[in-house]
Formats: sequence, structure tokens, C-alpha cells
Amino acid sequence: MVNILVVEDDQSVARALRATLETEGYRVTTVLNGKDAVQFALREMPQLIILDIQLSRVGVDETSSLDGYQVMSRLRNHPKSMHIPVIALSSLDDPAAKIRAYDEDVDGYITKPFDAHELLARVRRQLRRVEQSCLSPLTGLPGGLQVVRAINYKLGSTDPWSILYLDLDNFKAFNDVYGFLTGNEMILLVGRTCQSVVYEHGNGDDFVGHVGGDDFVVVTTPGRASLLCQHISGRYKEGSAALYRSDDLRRGSISGVDRKGRPYQFPLVSLSIGVVNNQVRRPHSIQEVSYLAAEAKRNAKQSNSNISYISSPRDKGHSIERTPATSTPSSFLYPPSFSFTVNGRALQDLLYFTGDDGFAEYEQQVY
Repeated sequence: MVNILVVEDDQSVARALRATLETEGYRVTTVLNGKDAVQFALREMPQLIILDIQLSRVGVDETSSLDGYQVMSRLRNHPKSMHIPVIALSSLDDPAAKIRAYDEDVDGYITKPFDAHELLARVRRQLRRVEQSCLSPLTGLPGGLQVVRAINYKLGSTDPWSILYLDLDNFKAFNDVYGFLTGNEMILLVGRTCQSVVYEHGNGDDFVGHVGGDDFVVVTTPGRASLLCQHISGRYKEGSAALYRSDDLRRGSISGVDRKGRPYQFPLVSLSIGVVNNQVRRPHSIQEVSYLAAEAKRNAKQSNSNISYISSPRDKGHSIERTPATSTPSSFLYPPSFSFTVNGRALQDLLYFTGDDGFAEYEQQVY
């Protein structure tokens, strides 16, 4: 069901909006002030927001409240909410008011009193647009450019962060044997697991993105990374059991054929998680983060726990296995003070959409 957030301090208008939207089957939440609107948007991730752009600050704590334009600024500047379509609602019908709202990056503008048919038509159009342009068609999670923006957002901040890079092992064999529809169910399971665990145990503004294929990214803080890894890993193991045939599950392997057509027993699909943070070194670009994430994920695939952290002082007190990244100089993209190993095609999963010239050089050197 589509979730819509209505931000309107006139309760009679809010009730009319709710009634109109609910007739179309949308789930509607109404809030009366800007601060609550931003908090709700980051926590609950509604598919669309209808915002009174003239939102009043009268009657609330003005030191912590936000007007409609400030709400727009907060939403557009945060990678978790920047893609959410916002339809502005206003009693002003003059061109100057509309121009100001569009300059603030609203996606639509409707005047009060609103026409129900026009409102619903605009809602349908915006929902189609964001689904086509910003979200993974399979999981509905932010992907591609949104993942890059989320990582760059953290790179531009001095706050501590951790990035979880998740990938399924032996997924191709599973997909070949069980078919792409069951393969899609496996990918959906990972996406939903990440969303639910982050919602229950993460920070309100933690980001979950679908890089593509069976690769996912979670952007969080170092204090939550270990807890998220444990819960995601455990919940995935429980949920994935339902996707196997009973004989494969009992045997603990999948009967398939290798690349030469010979019978082969493949392991069940496991979930590897590589974790990178900025606690020791501070990466200066998304390319550096991507290399570190790829290294951590490669190590995770080789570890008993399927979870691997790039070493940092904060990691030493935890019981989950950590594998330090092997360091070798990189001849391009990075300053001499930053060195680590580059391995295989794993990086391409995260960087194929950046179009970076440096990565093209990397591909020529590796392949």
C-alpha cells in the first residue's frame, strides 16, 4: 500500500485531504508542523508528501519548528528523502508564489481550495515518475544515483559513519536451478530484511539502497553497524529457508551443473556483509569508499561469519570476526597516504553507474 504524508496545520483541510486520498486506497498520515514532518519522512519513508508550503509556525516552539520552505530544504538536502515527490499546497495563486515553490524543488503545486480530481491525478503521476526514475523496479529501494548521493552526503560530513555492503554468495547457481522468479524472491528478501532491521535497530536517518542485482548498501553509524549486521544475517538465514526445496535444505546444498555441464553440489546461498567506516582513515571520495567496501566484502566471503570489517580501534572489542584489509599502494585515483588492495570485479557492482574515468583505467589494468 502506498503511504502518503500530509503536512497541513489547518485540521479541516487535513481531514479533507485524508478523506480524498483514502478513497483511492492510499494510507495517509497527517502531521501539523514541519519538525514532525521531517522526522516522519526520514523514519517512515513515505512514497509521497503533500506539504502546505505556507506552513505556519504560530502556536509551536519557534526555536525548533520549520516553515514549509524549510521543510522542503531539509527533505531535498538529505539523501534518504531527496527523491520523495512533494506536492505543494497553497492558498496563493499568483505566479511569484508558484515560482518560489518550484525554485525550492517541489514537484507539483495545487491551490486551496483544491480540486479532488486534480489532486489525485497529480498524485498518480508523481508516484509513477519516481518509480520509473529513482527506485529499483524490483525492491522499490533507492538505487543508482541515490546510493552515490547517500555516500557523498556522509563524505561531506564530519560525523562518524559506517557503510554495510551486502552481497549474496552462490546466487547464480540458485538462480539457475530455481529460476529467476524465485531468485527475485531471494533478492526481495534481502531488501525487506535490511529495511525492517534498520527500522527496528538503526538510526532514524539510516539509508538502505539497492545497488543492483543482489548487492545492497546500508549507511549507518559505527555504533549501530555490528547490531545491524547480526540481525540482518540472522533474519536472512531464517527467511531464506522457505525458498529451498526440502531435499536441498536437508542436504545443505543445491544440485546443479558447473560451467562445463558437469553435476555439482553448490552451497546454499549465504549473505556476506563487508563494513567500512571512517574511524581510522577518512576517505575523501566515493571511489575510495567503494574500494574499501569491495575489499571488506571479499574478506567477508572468506570468513566463517560472513561478516568482515575494515580494521579500526572501535572494532576490537566485538566478538564478530574481523578481517583487516590488506594494504598495497594504488597507482591512481588516491593520494600516497591512502593505500589498500583492489580485487576483482566486486567494485564494479557499486561503481558501474558513476561513469568515472578513473574506474575505466582500473578496468583496463585488471582485465
